[in-house]
Amino acid sequence: MNQNLSNIDFDPELLLGAYNALNVCLRLQPEERLTLITDQDTLEIAAALIHEIKKIGSEYRVFILEDFMSRPLTHMPLQILDDLKHSQVSIFAALSRTAELKIRIALTALVNRHKIRHGHMVDINKQIMREGMCADFKQIDELSLKILRKARKARFVRAKSRSGTDIKAEFSPELKWIKTSGIISPDKWGNLPGGEVFTSPYNIEGVFVVDGVVGDYLCKEYGDLEKTPLTIEIADSRIENLACANKELLDDFTAYTSQDENSDRVGEFAIGTNTGVKNIIGHILQDEKLPGIHIAFGNPYAEHTGQSWKSTTHIDCVGRNFDIWMDDEKIMQDGNFLLA
Repeated sequence: MNQNLSNIDFDPELLLGAYNALNVCLRLQPEERLTLITDQDTLEIAAALIHEIKKIGSEYRVFILEDFMSRPLTHMPLQILDDLKHSQVSIFAALSRTAELKIRIALTALVNRHKIRHGHMVDINKQIMREGMCADFKQIDELSLKILRKARKARFVRAKSRSGTDIKAEFSPELKWIKTSGIISPDKWGNLPGGEVFTSPYNIEGVFVVDGVVGDYLCKEYGDLEKTPLTIEIADSRIENLACANKELLDDFTAYTSQDENSDRVGEFAIGTNTGVKNIIGHILQDEKLPGIHIAFGNPYAEHTGQSWKSTTHIDCVGRNFDIWMDDEKIMQDGNFLLA
């Protein structure tokens, strides 16, 4: 069902971000095929992406999620999954809905199996297209590679922040560090905008203060947490205690991280590397790329990191203004990288 979005008007300021997505990040070629999955809330951005796809000359199919069933989806439509199998490149550009994470995990599992270059643009909006998607992704890739090389040698990472974060993460050579700088390969799908280096930690201890944002559908609900930060005490990689002045957020975060046996376990430890991102805007897709630290509870992306456990949930937690040490080397001061 190739939808005709060519007659949808879109803001010309979206074009640079769309150009970067197709030409720099995904490197779509004229002889390749692309599957674009979108929704009613994201049609203007989808139209800008299609404008760039047409300039390249590639075959493409567009699917609008609401054409299949009402949201939240209970499963990814088989027609979409079948179409993906015939594409070399794909994009998911749509808003998140409560309980749809499992659907997106099924989607990326197929992407992994078929080695598709996939751009994951969950909750993409016009501001992100004008900011994070307009970054210099080649420069971000160079910075990410420097950090990746250092991270692979480090046994420990220590991080502190103005708001009270003080954590120590331990890493194992058996668990892989991954670079998702925005330059996407068939080996690892990536969020767009890109800009992070991550792994699953062997162990993490301490206090993490979320004065940025939390992820998944809770991000839209609560936005920027600078005025009501969530404090997470972590012991042996699991949540030991939570505190927040916003009781609703506290209750929702507690419920989210209680869904399965590993929902409260740190599955991801990441360093944001998108130097084009300057401030928290209240959207996890961009905010987790802010230079600094974010961690996530739940799904450790075991297929990429080599972690031995799994979870059906994944919620990112982003902070601000970090000092970071890899072993004894300080690599960040107050949110600014110190690397030459």
